[in-house]
Amino acid sequence: MARSPFSRTPRPVRDGGSEATQDHVPEAADATSGATPAAAREGAATTLPTGGDRSGRGLLRLHPSRASVLAGALTLALGIGLSAQIRQTHDAGLESLRETELVGILDGVTARATRLQEETHALEAELARLAGGADGAEAERRARERLGDLGVLAGSVPAEGPGVTVVLEGGPEVLPAASFLDLVQELRDAGAEAVQIGDVRVVASTSFVDRDGRVLVDGHELAWPVRVVAIGDGRTLASALAIPGGVEESTRQAGGRIRVDPSERVPVNALHPASSHRYARPVTTPEEQATP
Repeated sequence: MARSPFSRTPRPVRDGGSEATQDHVPEAADATSGATPAAAREGAATTLPTGGDRSGRGLLRLHPSRASVLAGALTLALGIGLSAQIRQTHDAGLESLRETELVGILDGVTARATRLQEETHALEAELARLAGGADGAEAERRARERLGDLGVLAGSVPAEGPGVTVVLEGGPEVLPAASFLDLVQELRDAGAEAVQIGDVRVVASTSFVDRDGRVLVDGHELAWPVRVVAIGDGRTLASALAIPGGVEESTRQAGGRIRVDPSERVPVNALHPASSHRYARPVTTPEEQATP
């Protein structure tokens, strides 16, 4: 019986101990392109063998889609754009300020840093004295002084010292409660240790509210013109209120009037009523427990 020249007897091919039948066909030219099967295999998608599998099983085909490549490029471009925008916005925040405004900001930061450094040195010196074998009388004296300082901060004791007196005119429609909150924050940032607005002692819990055409501070209506007293370095406090864009400028732009008078001695006599704590209780420190 005659055989076709392109047919051969199948022979077994071993793969890891198992046998499979494979026909071997001569490489013929492709009917449409004229390329041989070997050339077609070279132009096919790249395959990566895994684990040395010679049979072609477990091959990983890499087919990155145009959509995924485009999405990655857009994400990268978006990240670069956002980074540049944030950096430009940050730089423009200071570049847009005038020279006088920058000088005022620098002076305020420098004064605050100097004050904090002085407080740090004072506390370190006090700690060294107490830890250096000081007697009980010295420790008691320092404790009483510390108690007085805390009383000033809490508004439970009157205080006096150098500072400024601020007088504001204009009424609630010109100077609402937010204006007085800004004033207190400016004074605190400049180092004010005690503040009084009208007959109200300002502490951490003081509230500022607009109600029915009135300004209420801790529930007390302000009488115009309003007198504000703050204890601290008078020149520093006055400079803080006079910086461009500060309290003085904003008050005048709103149609109000403001006068700031530094003085070597101003009184803060208003007291903040003590409030009872329902939940918080003082904790005895190990040092206090060890003291007989």
